[in-house]
Amino acid sequence: MARQLDEQIAGRFAVGRRLRVLDVGMGQGTQALRLARAGHQVTGVERDPTMIAVAREALAGQPEGIRERMRIVEGDGRDTGVHFLPGSFDVVLCHGVLMYVEEPDPLLAGLARMLAPGGLLSLVVRNGDALALRPGLHGDWAGALAAFDTTGYRNRLGLDVRADRLSTLTAKLAGIGAPLHTWYGVRVFTDTAPDGTAPPDDLETLLAAEERAGRTDPYRSVAALLHLCGVRG
Repeated sequence: MARQLDEQIAGRFAVGRRLRVLDVGMGQGTQALRLARAGHQVTGVERDPTMIAVAREALAGQPEGIRERMRIVEGDGRDTGVHFLPGSFDVVLCHGVLMYVEEPDPLLAGLARMLAPGGLLSLVVRNGDALALRPGLHGDWAGALAAFDTTGYRNRLGLDVRADRLSTLTAKLAGIGAPLHTWYGVRVFTDTAPDGTAPPDDLETLLAAEERAGRTDPYRSVAALLHLCGVRG
């Protein structure tokens, strides 16, 4: 996903330009910190105290220049309008968040308002068109059958969450003024790997295969996650 994001940033903005980045639901700050290291000015929004603590600890270990380029705001992603003015950011990330939001429309609209004209919106969501694949590959036939008719599922943390269909999100992005520019699949081949599995010796080859599948039909359509990139008109 990081490679996909970098590809979109490189194709949209001048080389060397310091971008204003907002990461909503930044978690432990993996992408926010990566982009700060790349020279961008990054603001991360997170409401979970544990995740904030992990992100702050990671940031504290960075050189001063990187620490100055990143700030962390404790808050709910649905309240971006409280913290920031419309059009304040060139890139807005919202990765792995929508599945936990029962009514995502207000959140999406708020994210789009944060973008400057021509800005990039990066969403990572659970693929509602492929929910039957994981239980099917695990031999859970009843679970696979049930998944065809729903966008709800139970994740690996045991939480009941929701997925999004590509067609639905495409329409929503058009409606909020950040129409879909391109999309990728994420975790095409590796979604069934157990949590905690050690990286294989040929990790770079695995990543190359995933990256190729994530941009190639029909493979990307059955990925566990979708990475959607919209552009503010």
